[in-house]
Amino acid sequence: MARLDVNRSGELEVFVRVVELGGFSAAARACGMTPSAVSKLVSRLEERLGARLLNRSTRQLQLTAEGCGLYERGTQVLAALDEAERCAGAQDVPRGKIRVNANVPFGQHFLLPLAPLFLERYPDVTLDIVLTDTVVDILEQRTDVAVRAGPLKSSGLLARKLGQTGMVIVASPSYLARRGTPLLAAELAAHNLLDANYARARSGWPLRLPEGDIVVPVTGNAQASDGEALRQLALAGLGLARLAAFQVRADIAAGRLRALLEECNPGDSEDVHAVFVGQGGHVPLRVRVFLDFLAQHVDLG
Repeated sequence: MARLDVNRSGELEVFVRVVELGGFSAAARACGMTPSAVSKLVSRLEERLGARLLNRSTRQLQLTAEGCGLYERGTQVLAALDEAERCAGAQDVPRGKIRVNANVPFGQHFLLPLAPLFLERYPDVTLDIVLTDTVVDILEQRTDVAVRAGPLKSSGLLARKLGQTGMVIVASPSYLARRGTPLLAAELAAHNLLDANYARARSGWPLRLPEGDIVVPVTGNAQASDGEALRQLALAGLGLARLAAFQVRADIAAGRLRALLEECNPGDSEDVHAVFVGQGGHVPLRVRVFLDFLAQHVDLG
């Protein structure tokens, strides 16, 4: 009996894409994966089956006899799965597990607080939530929905825009009482600017001045792996942080943080999307209702 943690249908779908599109690179683009991830997946499939499916060369891929057999039967299996999913999607009651991946700030401020309401509304659904600022491969990680901020890369995935968020520089009253409040952009050089160390972080803080736009280097004594950690450092009075507006609006309203240099805010923003797989235009009902729920309840302001 096959191990239950093997995503056999996912492996089979990627293998069929490799055959139909004639290579790892084309299949990777269609599946929203990297070529190396596709190659490793096919190798794992061959290892599990104990048979070589493809003869690889620098110019082309050739199916072995075993590969031909798997491809022919695999296309039939995937068609049957599509039909089963269409039937399941026609049910009135969403059910099953939804694997969700989101960046830490979105997860802390929206996903986790909203989870009880969603699960109360859909008791036959379970959520498997992973919070990380690392961009994951949806197919490789068997993720149903991933929430991503910033520009989307071209892929075979579908996306639904949840909104957009601006940025704001903040500091705690205790820090400002100790170090003073910067009133001019030039005064930032004398302050402790907290930086992000994740891959998609910008280099420097953009500001808009009467004489033109500038980018202020971030030179502080602490870095953090996600925006929520930076928020906690700012609340603790360590320094200034530039964060998504939705992260700090409650803190600003409550006086825990103060917005700074808003007259220099360039107005830059990031789009936030829910990214998901929609093979053949078919999205399971449990995923559709989750996407609708996010669109209805997420207010990025």
